[in-house]
Amino acid sequence: MSKMNLLNWLKEGQVVIPTVLLREYKAMKLNEYELVLLLQMIAFIEKGNEFPTPAELSSSMTISNSECSDILRKLIQKGFIEIKDGFTSDGIRYEKYSIELLWEKCVEHFILQQKREEANAIQREEIDLYSCFEQEFGRPLSPFECETLAMWLDDDHHDAVIIQSALREAVISGKLNFRYIDRILFEWKKNGIKTMDQAKKHAQKFRQFQNKNKPKEPAKNTASLPFYNWLEN
Repeated sequence: MSKMNLLNWLKEGQVVIPTVLLREYKAMKLNEYELVLLLQMIAFIEKGNEFPTPAELSSSMTISNSECSDILRKLIQKGFIEIKDGFTSDGIRYEKYSIELLWEKCVEHFILQQKREEANAIQREEIDLYSCFEQEFGRPLSPFECETLAMWLDDDHHDAVIIQSALREAVISGKLNFRYIDRILFEWKKNGIKTMDQAKKHAQKFRQFQNKNKPKEPAKNTASLPFYNWLEN
C-alpha cells in the first residue's frame, strides 16, 4: 500500500460501534438489515451527512431504495431513530436523523445485561454456599436446614459471603450447628458487619480481648486457642 493510499484510507475515518449493539441487537428486536442500515446511517452522520437519502444508504447494501425506505419507516416506528429539525449558522432550518433513541436503548440493554450478570453471580454464590455447608457438615442438608439458609438470604438479607464467614467461625469454634451460626449472624447484623473483612476483624478483635482477660492457668504442653462462644453472649 502506497503512502497516498494509506492517507486516503485514514481520511475515510472509522465508525465506533458499541459492543452492546452488536451483542444485543436481536434482544432489541432488530434484524440484520435494520442493524446494517443503522450502521450505514451512523457512518453518514459521522461524515457530516445528517440526512442521507434511501438511495445513499442502500448504495452500500444489498437492498433497493424502496426496501431501504420501508426499513427506515419501521425504525422510526419502533423508536430507534427520529427526524429532527436542525439549524445552520445562518438560521436556516433543515431536517436531520437523530440516533439518540438508539443509544438510549443500548444503554438500557447494557444496564439490563449488567443486572443479569449480577443476578447470575448471586445465584452462583448461593449454589456454592449450599455446597460449602454440605462439605463442612459432611452430609446433605436437611429440608429444615435448606429453609434456614434460604431465610438468611431472602428474609434477613445476609450476603452469601457473610453466611460463609459465619460458617467458618462456627467451624473454628468447634460448634458446627445452625443455631450457633444463626446467633453469629444476629450479632454481626447488630454490629453492622456486612463484609468478610469486617467479620474477620471483629472475630479477631474479640479473641484478642478474650485472650487478654482470660484467667491465667498453669502452663500446659499444648497451647489452646480461645474461642468466642456466640451462644453465651
